[in-house]
Amino acid sequence: MIPLTLAQDGEPLIRWDWIGRNLDGDIAEAFQEHLILSFTPVLLGLLIALPVGLACARWRRAYPPVLAATSVLYAVPAIGLFVIFVAFTGLTYPTVIVPLALYTLSVLVPSVVDGLRAVPDHVRQSAVAMGFGPLRRLVRVELPIAVPVVMAGLRVATVANISLVSVGALIGIGGLGQLMVKGMKWPGGGFTTPIVVAIMLIILLALVADLLLLLVQRLLTPWERAGRVRRPRRDSAGAAEPKGIR
Repeated sequence: MIPLTLAQDGEPLIRWDWIGRNLDGDIAEAFQEHLILSFTPVLLGLLIALPVGLACARWRRAYPPVLAATSVLYAVPAIGLFVIFVAFTGLTYPTVIVPLALYTLSVLVPSVVDGLRAVPDHVRQSAVAMGFGPLRRLVRVELPIAVPVVMAGLRVATVANISLVSVGALIGIGGLGQLMVKGMKWPGGGFTTPIVVAIMLIILLALVADLLLLLVQRLLTPWERAGRVRRPRRDSAGAAEPKGIR
């Protein structure tokens, strides 16, 4: 296969033979590790952000300090948190998962609060008038309406985590980021193939994850699709065509 382009010393940018030899080995192992390190923090962050966001929406005075705390955590560089956690958890998955879960909270908590606050008061009052208790109103009315806002935050957090996981390679735990480190430390100079492979897989993983979350959002909010009114077709004179005519 023709190389994509050539490096300065005549080395191909991508060596397909190396990819073929390592596809079931280093590449598959790094990709699997990247999946675990990317999505576990998102799941943990969502499980924590939902009750915290509900509490902040219920007791408004609790929201400013919670928002300030999550914002401060987000301002700390990822590599700094990884190094701090190494002292407590060693070179294990929690060293990367826990800091990324904290970063996820800074995105998901505001999304949950904003989504719940976006529920119109008359909708809540209608639910109360229909005999809905607080828990039933939350599950059947408020959370479904908040889904689009929460899912928007979840998509941002997921894509961000997929990218940040690579930083963990600097301490020896980074999924596809380890391929980048491997390429940069290759004997005799940089080897671009694992670097390009890692970058392309990270981009592909981010795109697929975002599309899947968008699909989940559409499945959870069927009324948004049903509520779209189809525009009436118009004839050559500009008059609206009756709905029954095809």
